[in-house]
Amino acid sequence: MELPATSSTTRLEIKRGTRILTEKPFAYVLKSKYRLERCDNCLEAVKVLKCSNCRYVSYCNRACQQQAWPLHKHECPFLKRALPRIVPDAARMLCRLILRLEHGGDLERGYYTAHGSRKFRDLMSHYAEIKNDPKRREHLESLHAVLTEMMTDSSGSTVPNPTELMSIYGRLITNGFNILDAEMNSIATAIYLGVSITDHSCQPNAVATFEGNELHVHAIEDLPCLDWSKIYISYIDLLNTPEQRRADLKEHYYFLCVCSKCIDPQEMHEMTAAVCPNASCDASVNIDLAKCQSCDASVTPELRSAYNEIMSLTQSSLDSMKEVAYLDVCKVCLAKQRGVLHPLNVWHVKTLDAAFEAAINVGKWTDALEYGQQLLPGFAKYHGAWNPLLGLLHMKLGKIQLYERNYKQAVHHLQEAQRILNVTHGRDHRLLLEQLRPLMLQARHEMS
Repeated sequence: MELPATSSTTRLEIKRGTRILTEKPFAYVLKSKYRLERCDNCLEAVKVLKCSNCRYVSYCNRACQQQAWPLHKHECPFLKRALPRIVPDAARMLCRLILRLEHGGDLERGYYTAHGSRKFRDLMSHYAEIKNDPKRREHLESLHAVLTEMMTDSSGSTVPNPTELMSIYGRLITNGFNILDAEMNSIATAIYLGVSITDHSCQPNAVATFEGNELHVHAIEDLPCLDWSKIYISYIDLLNTPEQRRADLKEHYYFLCVCSKCIDPQEMHEMTAAVCPNASCDASVNIDLAKCQSCDASVTPELRSAYNEIMSLTQSSLDSMKEVAYLDVCKVCLAKQRGVLHPLNVWHVKTLDAAFEAAINVGKWTDALEYGQQLLPGFAKYHGAWNPLLGLLHMKLGKIQLYERNYKQAVHHLQEAQRILNVTHGRDHRLLLEQLRPLMLQARHEMS
């Protein structure tokens, strides 16, 4: 269901699952680690052939190459000059933005309604904040060096002056989107003009998903009308404490979130809770208090010591597994967490998530099912009931149950996945048509 756009505020009631925006990117760049396995234009993971001139980017067919050529023809000599080195993704994205703006992009508008639109210059640059941010300035200086080397030829450099480059860089880092594939892996970076109107909340009422390089925004709550000043998406990982979420937002977007989830001290206590010493009480316990607030069971020094030890071990272990999760490390952490961390402690949930993915990667299906089932309550609580990650978790569980011939459970999880993904992606999304629907048909056939 796609809403007809009429004005920035319309009296039409918006139902959960309504697609309220579809937008193509103003500029985008495939991540360099995928450049030999995905098409630089449509981003599909298929057999690709390199551009015969620069030998840097690859395309899946002649049609995609021709579609990309109006912009690629300007960057092609620059990428050719860079070989055999790999151009940093941020440098290539800046190069593309510079070229887009040089060739008419400064006049292009991204529409979020029939009459509401934004141009690239309308995006906030946070110039003053970046100028006073040593980490950002150092990053920009390194990118400037790469761009100068790439984009200087016999006619001189086409790199903008430092002030202009900083304003483009600022708009990129504070308005950029990670384009995600069907598995929610980041495969590209993009700027979308229209959707940049949307603000952040840790309790979003809309979600952005992707099909190729096209962005879709769906409402995940019923809304009284389409008012873009009251539509929120999440910019960050919600599986973090309020303190970490606010730090991430401040570091990357230069603002502090003041949503109810971030300013409620109870939220932080729940996310870092210990189990109650009373085995018959399932309350979450603030380890800094003397007693459980539900049953008055005493928090012993032994429990507090064990809690501090396992929290430190878990955080350091997860930090060391940012790139690859190891099942044996996850199992050690989970064993030590048992009886100490509350089942909805966010660090326990993060460990389950890592263990689930690690078990899948090594084909340990029984372990994967156990961890995935335990993960469901935490994902629902922290990501929200209408989040693509929760839908994909159900879909993965359904697929494993199908493989394990547990057909009734497979159908249950696939139905839950369908219920959620219909809202977050739309019924016509390829994820549902090409992956979820065949799994559902197979599971129902096997069960009959």
